[in-house]
Order: sequence, then structure tokens, then C-alpha cells
Amino acid sequence: MPSRRRRFPGQSLGVLADACVVGLLALSMWLIVRAGDQPPILHLTFAIVGVRALAIGRAAFRYTERLFSHDAALGQLAKLRAATFEALVPRVPGAIESRRRGEVLAAFVDDVDQLQDEPLRVRQPIVVSAVVVGLSLILVGLASIPAALVLAAFVVLGGALSVWLANRIAGASDRELSAARASLVDALLERFAASEVLAAFGALDVQRARIADCEDRLARVQTQRSRAAGLTGAILALASGAASLLVLLVLLPGLGESMTTALFGAIVVVPAAVFEVFAQFPAAMAARRTVQASADRVASLTEDTIPAEIPFDVSGLHESAAETPFDPEAPVLSVENLSARHPGAARSAFSHVSFELRHGETLVVTGESGSGKSTLAFVLARFLEYQGSYRLRGVEARSLSGRALRETVGLCEQTPHLFDADLRQNLKFARDTASDEELEAVLDRVGLGDWARERGGLDARVGEHGSLVSGGQAQRIALARALLADFPVVVLDEPTAGVDRELADKLLTDLMGAVPADRAVVLITHTEIPAGINSARLELPVPSGAE
Repeated sequence: MPSRRRRFPGQSLGVLADACVVGLLALSMWLIVRAGDQPPILHLTFAIVGVRALAIGRAAFRYTERLFSHDAALGQLAKLRAATFEALVPRVPGAIESRRRGEVLAAFVDDVDQLQDEPLRVRQPIVVSAVVVGLSLILVGLASIPAALVLAAFVVLGGALSVWLANRIAGASDRELSAARASLVDALLERFAASEVLAAFGALDVQRARIADCEDRLARVQTQRSRAAGLTGAILALASGAASLLVLLVLLPGLGESMTTALFGAIVVVPAAVFEVFAQFPAAMAARRTVQASADRVASLTEDTIPAEIPFDVSGLHESAAETPFDPEAPVLSVENLSARHPGAARSAFSHVSFELRHGETLVVTGESGSGKSTLAFVLARFLEYQGSYRLRGVEARSLSGRALRETVGLCEQTPHLFDADLRQNLKFARDTASDEELEAVLDRVGLGDWARERGGLDARVGEHGSLVSGGQAQRIALARALLADFPVVVLDEPTAGVDRELADKLLTDLMGAVPADRAVVLITHTEIPAGINSARLELPVPSGAE
């Protein structure tokens, strides 16, 4: 929720706008009935001016109310998005991989956006309708207490019945809405991301049918919600008409004696205006169910207990490595009796690993599939918790913030993530202040300079997930990022994965040659190391009992 100071102007202007609705209808009816008596025009001047003022005020107050209330809600939404992103960062990788991509995307986009309805379509309409309806009942009560009691009774009855019916008809569909959206997003993501595989196995029709089923489910949910909204409107319209009729019958005996015909006409039409304002309340209750369901899904994504194997670092997005008192004489990287396992795994992926690495040294980590080589890379980047000792320049890794550690250790994964943007943007994620000359220089260092110039330079597109570049080129781009970020320790996790065997040696030689001589390098690979790469070796055995 935005702060009270940010909410107050929108709520106040909303009250004025809806008060103009009630006042305009009542004063217009008073003017029509009074004009039928053909009094001197001066007797009607105040009412004529009032009708014009209320008509203009209704539009002006509504416009400014939208400006203030949406500014407050959207400002808070920006904070919500940032807070949700910060809560997701420690959970990647490892803590949310069991969830479908569409579910995560729908929660981060649709459900977080849905939360802006709490101040806009829940709290404010309830406050505004309560204030305006309450003031309207007081004014009607000044003229006729029985009429005010009749109107109050129908407001309460109509509101309770409409909310109960909406809960009964659309309660489940409100909770199902985001789940239906997530299923559709997930099906569409799979269709676009795996189109070639689906086509190769003749499964496009099956996927189209799945998308159609998800669309039908979402349509059913939305239809159910629309049906509930229509029935709610019908109930309120019926209550409005019945209230107007009973108010007329209550006021009729006093007509011409204790009440003028003009005032009689004004009070009789007030219920219609009151119910027009009060219609916000059932709609707000329906929006509240949707917001609550979205909030529950966001909370399940960001507030569930993180597995013990996943480090949770609240300060990781904010601290800087420069604030850490490193020991310049200690090895840049030192591990002793290190072991780690993945969330939910019964046994360690590797254990009893020890080594030291100083500036300018290279450690080659080898081993069969399943020996935990990539798990070691994740531990060094602190994506996984560890047992034993892991020190950077003499400081235990657990005592460092995630950002401080990752300013020292840079990981180039087996399959580097490339964004669907140009080369310039993909490189600037490592250092956004880098000039084009620096970007071109680092591309030359990793052997991509000529290739980039042939494709249009830094404006060359890489495609979605790097679909327009080869596996070797993706690895070179990842290393270029690491060089731009200037990591003291570079971890290369299977850099030749997905590269033809005859090109693997050249790629590995080029990558190692591009790394500055004063950097410490951990090279994880399952292939033979080309001659000329000076390194120590560490072979990880397959853990006993592992498949």
C-alpha cells in the first residue's frame, strides 16, 4: 500500500467526485420540479449555477482523483516489483527450479501487477463509497428519518446479498484466475521456446490443443466472473428501484404539508444516485479476492522457506566488495575439505575437495559425468551452500555478501544466457559504463572482433537465448563479459560443451589466452587440455551410490 500521505489526495478527490454525482441528480430533480411551478427566474438561479458546478466538478474531481490515486499506486508498484525481484534473486538457481516457467513469470508480472488493485480498486472504493453513502443518509435523514432508514436498510440488504452471491458464484474463479493465466503463459512459452523440437517430433498439433485448452479454461474463469458481476449489478439495480419506491411511499403522506414538491422529488431520486456510488463496494470485494489470491501466489514464490542448501543473502544486492577487509597475502581462493549437495538430494554431489589458487594460476577440474564438477562451480559462485572451508583472500565466503563474492569470482556457465538484444547490450550487462571502443577491444581479445564487424559491429543481434550465435561464440561472449567485469577469479564451466570436437581445442586455447595472466582461473572440463596450458589438475571422483 502507498503511504497515507500519498493515498489521501486521491481518496478526498474521490469523495468529492462521487458527492457531485449524488448532489447533481438530487439538485437537477429539485430544479425540474421547482421550475414546473414557474417561479421568478431569480428563484432558480442558485440551482442552475449549482447544477453546472456539480456537472463540471464531477468530471474535474474524477480526473484529478485518477491522477493522484494512480500516481500513488504505480509508484508503490515500482517498489513492489523491485522488492519481489530482490526476493527472487537468492532463490535462483536452486530454490524455484521445481516451478513451471509460466508460473514464475505470471507471478512476477501478472500477480505483482494485480497488487496495485489493492489501493485502487479495493481500499479507495470502500472508503469513498462509505463516506458518500454515509453523508447521503445523513442529508436524507435531515429531511425524513423514515426515508433515511428505508434507504439504509436497502443499502445493507443489497450489499450483503450481492457480496454473498458473488462469493458463491465467482469466489473459486477469482482464486483460479492467476492459475489459469499461468497455465496459458507456460503453454505459450513452451510453444515458442521449443518450436523446433515440437515440429521435429510432430507435436505441434498437440501443443496447439494444449494452448486452446488453456485459453478455454481462462475464458471460463473470466465468464464466471462476468456472470457474477452482472448478477451483482442486477441485485443492486433491483434494490435501488425498490428503495426509491418505498421512499416515495414513506414521503407521500407528508407531501404539501411538511415537505415541498421540489424537495420530495429530490429525495425520491437520491436512492438511485446512492446505489450508483455504492456499486463500488461489491466490485471492491470481488477485486479483493483476486488481489488476495495474487498476493498468496507472490508470497509462495518469495516467502517460502529457502532450502538449507541455498544461501540466502538479504544484503547481496547492495554491498560492495570494496567494503570487505581482504588479506592481500592470502591465496585468492582456498578451499579445504569442501563438500556440497543440491536441495532435496540425499547425498553430497562431491566431498573432501581441497586446493589453493593464487593470482596467475590455473586449476583444471576434471571428472566423469555426475562427479559434481558443475556443482563445484555453483559453490564457488555461492549459488549453493557448502560444508568445510571456502576462503577468498583469507575471508570465509559465508561472511561475505553475495555481491562482494561475485565481484571477485565470475562464473561462465556451460550455456551462457544471452539476451535477445544486440552485442553491445549483452556486453554492457557486465559493465554498463564501458565505451564502444572498450567493447570492441574485448571482442578482439576473445577472437570475435572480425566476426562482429562482418555482422554489423556492436549492433549485431544475438537472437533469443543466443539462437543466432554458435555455442563457441556464446562462450566467447560470456568470457568477454567476465573480462569487462574484471573478476580476479574466473570459473569456466565446461566451455567446450556443445562445440565440435575438432574446434574444442582451439576454443579452449583462445579462451585461456584471452584471460589476463594475473587472473586465477578454475577450468572445469571433461576433455583433454591442449598442450601449452600451464595448470594444476584436480579430478573429482563420482560419489559412491550416485547414479
